[in-house]
Order: sequence, then structure tokens, then C-alpha cells
Amino acid sequence: MIDASKINIKNKRAEFDFEIIDRFDAGIMLTGSEIKSIRDGGGTIAESFCYMRDGQVYIKNMNIPEYSHGTYANHEPARLRKLLLTKRELNKIETKMKERGYTLIPLRVFISDRGFAKIQIGLGRGKKKFDKRESLQKKDVKRDIDRALKKYK
Repeated sequence: MIDASKINIKNKRAEFDFEIIDRFDAGIMLTGSEIKSIRDGGGTIAESFCYMRDGQVYIKNMNIPEYSHGTYANHEPARLRKLLLTKRELNKIETKMKERGYTLIPLRVFISDRGFAKIQIGLGRGKKKFDKRESLQKKDVKRDIDRALKKYK
């Protein structure tokens, strides 16, 4: 079993495809076999997305594989899950989502200090093609600088 503090499932495409304006940490409503599967290091959020319905935020297509030692009561891997946020955060998200172009993106899943599974969601706006090229260029320059610094240390 993996140390729970080291669980950090990331959505690597989110930072590349979206400009993140605001970040929120939310709890996830999970069943027992789902949290056990996450603590074993399973799960992906690459194809998942968040949306608002009836004043609540939900995540869809978050894939948590079935627990290996689960019985007949094992969970469905890609079911709809409710995210737990405060009323102030929900209101802030709802007003931004009414504006054109904003979307909710799952960024990473982690285990909190108290042992609860949390998800960091970002309120963002999609990048244009030239913004993505600029991001790649900055990444390449940073990599070259790091290599040069490592060479002279």
C-alpha cells in the first residue's frame, strides 16, 4: 500500500489547455471501496470534467478502478460524483460560470492531512493556439536554463 500523503493524481493537460483564474479545494463524496482504491494509488482525472447542476458541482468521468479486494458491493469506476464546497465558493463559481468562456477543470486529487480525499478544481478559460505555443516556448527555455545551471554546478 502507498503512503496516503504521497497520493497526488494530476491532470497534466489542464495547465496547458486552460488559463487557470481561480483554484478551489473540494471534498469528494466517495464510497468505501472508492477511497480504498484511491489510497492504493488508482484513479485518473485526465478525461474528467466538472459542471454545475441545481447549485451543486459534480465531476463526471473521473475514473477510479474497482478495489482489488472488493466484493459484490464494489463501485462503478466512472460514475457521477458530487463535490463538496462551501456556499460562498459555490456562489462564486456560479457567477463566474454564467460569464461566457469560463469552465471548471479538475486539476489534481490528493489525500488531506486528516485522511480525506480532496480534489483541486480550477476555474479557467481555454487558451488559444498561440497561447499554447507560447507556453511550450517558455517550457523549453526553462529546461535549457536548468540544464545549463546543472552543468556548471
